[in-house]
Amino acid sequence: MSFFNIIAIFITIAALASFINYRYIKLPSTIGLMVIGLLCSLVLIALNELGLDIESGAVGLLRSIDFSEALMNGMLSFLLFAGALKINLNDLANRKYIVSTLATFGVVATTFIVGIGLYYILPLLGLSMSFAWCLVFGALIAPTDPVAVLSILKSIKAPRSLEIKIAGESLFNDGVGVVVFIVMLGIASGGHATGVGDILILFAQEAIGGALFGIVIGWLGYLLLKRVDEFTVEIMLTLAMVCGGYAMASWLHLSGPIAIVVAGLLVGNYGRNFAMSETTRGHLDHFWELIDEILNAVLFIWMGLEVLIVEFSSTFLIIGLIAIPLVLIARFLSVSSAISVLKFKRSFTKHAITILTWGGLRGGISIALALSLPPGKSRDLIVSITYVVVVFSILVQGLSIKSMINRLISQPELPLDEQDD
Repeated sequence: MSFFNIIAIFITIAALASFINYRYIKLPSTIGLMVIGLLCSLVLIALNELGLDIESGAVGLLRSIDFSEALMNGMLSFLLFAGALKINLNDLANRKYIVSTLATFGVVATTFIVGIGLYYILPLLGLSMSFAWCLVFGALIAPTDPVAVLSILKSIKAPRSLEIKIAGESLFNDGVGVVVFIVMLGIASGGHATGVGDILILFAQEAIGGALFGIVIGWLGYLLLKRVDEFTVEIMLTLAMVCGGYAMASWLHLSGPIAIVVAGLLVGNYGRNFAMSETTRGHLDHFWELIDEILNAVLFIWMGLEVLIVEFSSTFLIIGLIAIPLVLIARFLSVSSAISVLKFKRSFTKHAITILTWGGLRGGISIALALSLPPGKSRDLIVSITYVVVVFSILVQGLSIKSMINRLISQPELPLDEQDD
């Protein structure tokens, strides 16, 4: 099947699903689309059991596309840039300590807590997996997903301070999470040097190098934007920044996600305010909002359909259900530890630990990393439990976070923001 036909199929399905959700289901867009995708998958499986073999065609289509490649080296750069454009740099700078701590220490701590927990849980169910591969699962499930988080934040009215923390952390920790994942996968597969020095060099190259590269392309983009006053040219320049910047970062072995987030922050704050007319700002915002909505729709319907090619068994499902509280406990411990240390420097919104724990959604990035693993028994188990955790995260946590915030915080805005980190 041609590339155009594949795109046409997914956009058509996403458009019809968006219509159904808007008219009848009325869930937040991304959650509704994933629910529809899951229901479609279950219907196809049921029809296959009844003797109507429609499932094999859908499975063939899904297997013909590399989800990991499409998300990590395609859609993600656009989604991250669109999200970063909306973040106020001053708000983020005021919360730099908690955001940077959660995006680094939080990811590493969650990796080890989940990995250790899984290593000791598996033998109780008659399974085993090496400690290194348990840490691989911990690494891929540790980062909160910016795509899922930002899409859910659109539909809730969280205190501004908490919104910046959740959004800022999710934008940066996926880049850090990918670096930790690469390190753990190298240890598990024996393909990389595993000394502390090698790990620190890799982290500096990917994360710090990616941030510096993002500053460079963001600043160059700003200089170019400042010299034109034509919205079509300026939008094309931002597209070039995303596509070319992400591709070059990958070629230089730097973190593309971190580079694009930094570039997006610079364009969203300096470019919009000092290098664009009011007309250009309006067109730019509408363009990237549309890109964000379309790619989100395709991504979440795709995630719902991916269940057709995930190898499930009753044991894998049980482990996945056990992994849900394990991941939440790890998230709680990493968040509470970070806040306990930083509260001596700054005060925090009441119930911040609870909301940050429950609002740390897992999504497509975790699935993409799991699907990128080399074939083997460990891969099948990791993919299955990753999918269970992600589905719970998006459907249960995503649907309940708004009511949780409304219940915990009765006066959400100024008084809390003024005292918050």
